[in-house]
Amino acid sequence: MALIRRRKQQNDVDLPSTDDNENKRLKRGRKNYTCLDNCCWSIGCICTVWWLLLFLYNTMPASFPQYVTEKITGPLPDPPGVKCLKEGLGPKHPVVFVPGIVTGGLELWEGHECAEGLFRKRLWGGTFGEVYKRPSCWLQHMSLDNITGLDPSGIRVRPVSGLVAADYFAPGYFVWAVLIANLARVGYEEKNMYMAAYDWRLSFQNTEVRDQTLSRLKSNIELMVQINGGEKAVIIPHSMGVLYFLHFMKWVEAPAPMGGGGGPDWCAKHIKAVMNIGGPLLGAPKALAGLFSAEAKDIAFARGIAPGVLDSDVFHIQTLQHLMRMSRTWDSTMSMIPKGGETIWGGLDWSPEEGYYPNNTTSVSSQNESKSKARNPNYGRFISFGRDAAELHSSEIQRIDFRGAVKGRNSANSTCREVWTEYHEMGSGGIKAIAEYKTYTAKDVVDMLQFVAPKMMERGNTHYSHGLADNLDDPKYAHYRHWSNALETKLPNAAEMEIYSMYGVGIPTERAYVYKLTPATERCYIPFQIDNAAGDTGLKDGVYTVDGDETVPALSAGFMCAKGWRGKTRFNPSGIKTYVREYPHNPPSNFLEGRGTESGAHVDILGNFQLIEDLIRVAAGQQLDGDRVSTDIFKWSQKINLKL
Repeated sequence: MALIRRRKQQNDVDLPSTDDNENKRLKRGRKNYTCLDNCCWSIGCICTVWWLLLFLYNTMPASFPQYVTEKITGPLPDPPGVKCLKEGLGPKHPVVFVPGIVTGGLELWEGHECAEGLFRKRLWGGTFGEVYKRPSCWLQHMSLDNITGLDPSGIRVRPVSGLVAADYFAPGYFVWAVLIANLARVGYEEKNMYMAAYDWRLSFQNTEVRDQTLSRLKSNIELMVQINGGEKAVIIPHSMGVLYFLHFMKWVEAPAPMGGGGGPDWCAKHIKAVMNIGGPLLGAPKALAGLFSAEAKDIAFARGIAPGVLDSDVFHIQTLQHLMRMSRTWDSTMSMIPKGGETIWGGLDWSPEEGYYPNNTTSVSSQNESKSKARNPNYGRFISFGRDAAELHSSEIQRIDFRGAVKGRNSANSTCREVWTEYHEMGSGGIKAIAEYKTYTAKDVVDMLQFVAPKMMERGNTHYSHGLADNLDDPKYAHYRHWSNALETKLPNAAEMEIYSMYGVGIPTERAYVYKLTPATERCYIPFQIDNAAGDTGLKDGVYTVDGDETVPALSAGFMCAKGWRGKTRFNPSGIKTYVREYPHNPPSNFLEGRGTESGAHVDILGNFQLIEDLIRVAAGQQLDGDRVSTDIFKWSQKINLKL
């Protein structure tokens, strides 16, 4: 019995208690969630809620959003197509749409092994599913060759054709769809509407070299004019499409092989009006920031909310580096580098918009109070390292010229080639030289980009020029690199043609930036970064803003029609009539209105009812009532001392 009792005691010691078993079971069932798990879970929840809301929106009766909106705001106006139809308007002139950068769909025709199953599937536009499924493969196929600016070996990505090429950018996000639908209401269809789709990544001349896009645009306009009783075409370019069509008007009349050989009167015979929407005719500072550091106002704002998320020091995904690697192979982006130098954009101590403050619709006393509290912004300084360099008088700033500085060598040279930005070829000496120049005006930025990205600019200088012509009769301006620069080319000899500058206003738009050096925490880093800690009246998240459509400043969109092309000038020798039409931004009053019918934002303006009505009236043969402006575009234009 004693032995038995000892065994029982031993068993009692060896066997864990019921409570111990329960605790161990609970510990084994408990999972330790990482930050990445929580992030993925949050994204999954957001996507689930988004798709659920989208499903409910698509299943509800089509009239329900309008019913709720009318209950809140009162009866909605008729769509412009319905209004014009009631007035008896119908199709007269054929219409050609010229989309801008990134809004046109691109599809795969040939790819590498990683793109198996994607033949003729959209890589750009649509659902963007391949970005999430195979991001490195997507980046590889969306990039162009660094040397030629054309297709990399074994890859062919081509523009989607037809009206569907740019009617929607993504499901539910319209681009041209609202305008097309309203034109259809007055009788337009595909026989008198044409989407001039092109590969917006390529330089303008290379769209002809690779795809013969300019030749096909010429043929389609000629065909549409012929089958529509000889009525001339109304051309509606948007954003970078404005520069693309300016290039086309020179190309089509220039002799072959560089041009289309249409003769000096081709535009006069085939074009009724060019109605430019949100056109960066003089460039866009936002494009400069994108090329310099893959940033813009939104990126700087995101960095302020979640520091490090977009950089490689948290998730090691190097988001901006890969975006820079890809976008720097798109030669089209260099067409939007600001043009005209200090004559147009201002210098160290002056700018055409001098005295402008954002939200200046307040009372005069409020404006004066704000101005007394803030230092005067110098919009002519596109890039400044430090706020003092952005705001002090030029005599108080010591600048050391970066041109000719020794770049040095970077130890990351052999390890960072996959993230191609050209910054891996700059040592600390080159980075320091850029920062010590302190501030950059329009005459400096091209040289600065040449210093930090010589390979990119070697291609860019082949296809674009960003200067201001002294003598337009100089034979050098007959080269295609000048054709998309309104300050280095003449308009066609077509006195009966009309040109409109139509753009949104009333939204803070990027004009100048305060930068800082990025701490070298990683080997493959972008050394320059917008200083999102800098802020005051007129300066937010390191960005100075002026009036515009959120992407293109009003000065760039409106100057040529307000002054450069107004009347007979050396840029407009035949005296083509020009008009400026501004559309003040009025955001939607509730979410059921979507992106609104009175928006002045760069893309959303294509759904602006007043703009669409103006376009329909011109296409139907009516005349608009001249200029309509709400900014000081004519005052700013007069400050620019340009020989006309």
